[in-house]
Amino acid sequence: MALKANEEEQRMPQSAKTLILWFRKDLRISDHAALATAVDEGFRIVPLYIREPEHAGTGPLGAAQAWWLHHSLEALSASLDALGASLVLRSGAADAALSDLITETGASAVFWNRRYDPSGISVDKALKAKLIADGIEVRTFAGQILHEPTKLKTGAGGHFRVYTPFWKALDGSGEPPEPIPAPKALPAPEHWPKSEKLSDWDLLPTKPNWAKGFESEWQPGEDGARKRLADFIASGLKGYRTRRDFPGEAHVSMLSPHLALGEISPASVWHATRGLSDSYSSEDYIHFRKELVWRDFSYHLLFHFPDLATKNWNTKFDAFPWRHAPDLLEKWRKGQTGYPIIDAGMRQLWQTGFMHNRVRMIVASFLIKDLLIDWREGERWFRDTLVDADPASNAASWQWVAGSGADAAPFFRIFNPISQGEKFDPEGAYVRRFVPELKAMPDKFIHKPFDAPFAVLKEAGVSLGKTYPQPIVDHGKARDAAMAAFQGLKTE
Repeated sequence: MALKANEEEQRMPQSAKTLILWFRKDLRISDHAALATAVDEGFRIVPLYIREPEHAGTGPLGAAQAWWLHHSLEALSASLDALGASLVLRSGAADAALSDLITETGASAVFWNRRYDPSGISVDKALKAKLIADGIEVRTFAGQILHEPTKLKTGAGGHFRVYTPFWKALDGSGEPPEPIPAPKALPAPEHWPKSEKLSDWDLLPTKPNWAKGFESEWQPGEDGARKRLADFIASGLKGYRTRRDFPGEAHVSMLSPHLALGEISPASVWHATRGLSDSYSSEDYIHFRKELVWRDFSYHLLFHFPDLATKNWNTKFDAFPWRHAPDLLEKWRKGQTGYPIIDAGMRQLWQTGFMHNRVRMIVASFLIKDLLIDWREGERWFRDTLVDADPASNAASWQWVAGSGADAAPFFRIFNPISQGEKFDPEGAYVRRFVPELKAMPDKFIHKPFDAPFAVLKEAGVSLGKTYPQPIVDHGKARDAAMAAFQGLKTE
């Protein structure tokens, strides 16, 4: 973040005003409306990222995403360096950090792209009023989602509670604006303010370095996001509609962590699928767009129901008899349930910070309906361990599986972990990768080693209860218990 040798050449006339461009969950320079407007209007630009207090709820949602944030900020800093700018890092409450930087730089304006989580909205609303009262120009822009939740409404003027009409309304509202190209240079301020050191923020785990497996899986930053999108369109999009549910195959985009911190805009992803009808089935790219829109729908729900992560949308579930079973919860977290597809998913999460979407549904169903553990425990674990942790999608998806959310799956939709594994990982490729102690099991028993004859287990080197656990619950009995608990709600 050093000063540039050509700074004098890039300075604007003395009459140019200084602007603070506040980066949040939009860590990119392409299709960045606030940045593009600041450049177009000739401001001297001071790029800023604030590490806000955890209680503000506006930073990384958990430890895994903190790892990603460190590398994403490094990438953003490099991109800004190439444009003749330096990313300024500050810690503390946003109002104090901005006030100090305004004093130091003489800035007359602050621009930012809007965010839609409850904590972020609360911070931004109060801050905008304070800055305006202090005579600072404030302008905010869209860009985190495809359509803002205040603008997309039902025919009756209310908000959507069901996904399909939401998708139809969004799809019928026209294409998102064309993505904005990245600027070629940023006008520099007269003097660069001091910046904190990213290394001092301790975002990376050290002792132990539990994120060591992340590095081979991910390239955080805008370049990584563009590469991931290009690779997906080239090799993963074809067949997406029918093959996306198979965790052993490369038919998922893996873009969610990049979208979560705004390294690529959803509009850029949407537009990358335009003009593909000659080479791809419309079912493939339309279904991919629908998955992108689920993220918008989740933010729509969160905006209108700010307690989505902590309270049941359907209050009937407030009386559900959840089980307090910390020992079972811990076995679920560690991937030691005795059900291979569950354990593979939970270990993929721990090793890579990610889990295949189909498997997310299976492990969530198991926690909620086989173990009868409150969905909020799962939501908290995912938010801490996922690199793509998202306040809207995470909460909405957990409530969807639990049956307590808007447009949720019915509670009686209880995934069988054996048949789900056999259907979507028929040769056990996914299980063999993440549960290597079962790699020698034949396909017939890879998802139910507890049913294998002793001779088969011995030949595969598996000793149930020693090298691989026995099932922690009987799925059939657990299903009956879950249905009885649900029926109890209906009769109250």
